[in-house]
Amino acid sequence: MNIHCVRYGADQEALTRAPIPGELGQRILASVGRKAWSEWLAHQTMLINENRLSPLDPKARQFLAHELEKYFFGEGSAKPQGFVSAD
Repeated sequence: MNIHCVRYGADQEALTRAPIPGELGQRILASVGRKAWSEWLAHQTMLINENRLSPLDPKARQFLAHELEKYFFGEGSAKPQGFVSAD
């Protein structure tokens, strides 16, 4: 099944279930493709590593949720200042 992905502005393969609970998870399910979600997971990992976040910390989870919303539905989630890719 395909959906119109907000990240790519084109039809993409849909996720099979909401990736996170709640209203935001349903919004992602309805409008984010698999490829875009996979790219978010890589971006999220970079944010966790570069900012030395603990997924157990409520403030870190709140930060990541905010970045997730910006990544798909806002102005985008920027890489941390000074980040240099290993590629």
